[in-house]
Amino acid sequence: MVHSKAATVAQYLAELPHDRREALEAMREVILANVDGDIEEGMAYGMITYSVPHRVFPAGYHCDPRQALPYAMLASQKNHMAIYMMGLYIDVDDGRWFEKAWKAAGKRLDIGKSCVRFKRLDDVPLEVLAEALRRMPSRRYVAAYEAILAGRGKGRSAGASAARKSPKKTPGKAAKKAGPPASASAMPRKTAKK
Repeated sequence: MVHSKAATVAQYLAELPHDRREALEAMREVILANVDGDIEEGMAYGMITYSVPHRVFPAGYHCDPRQALPYAMLASQKNHMAIYMMGLYIDVDDGRWFEKAWKAAGKRLDIGKSCVRFKRLDDVPLEVLAEALRRMPSRRYVAAYEAILAGRGKGRSAGASAARKSPKKTPGKAAKKAGPPASASAMPRKTAKK
């Protein structure tokens, strides 16, 4: 995985080769046009992130409660680009819908542990991406996320108490320790395999 040290989305995009910058900018436009007002864009984990901020979900991300709850991410990796859509990994029905809709658009679906990989913008059915985002508004995502944590014995109050007990660390170190969101250890994988 390639981690950028960019502090802003503009800086991240400026570092990319022209073709990748155009692809991620186009996907970014789709994301921003289709997420609700409670999702905020920023940088974390060396990627462009879309998160549910602490003002909406005070408990934060269970792996590091000081981090906002990750919702989606865009990344330029060494051999591909990727979009991480956490809602697809915590809602079985949405995951199935997404895979079926992607394939129905005539595109090859390359799913990793927590992402959809692609080489060019033409590999991505943007209308499917847009619909997937609209299907998972932030409040529904938070409710599904809390249900998953409650099923694992880590409800909202556990995350909040962990945030109070955690020693202070620099955000960079905390993000690296927490790892990318929706990893196999952080979220259950609920979508079908390739």
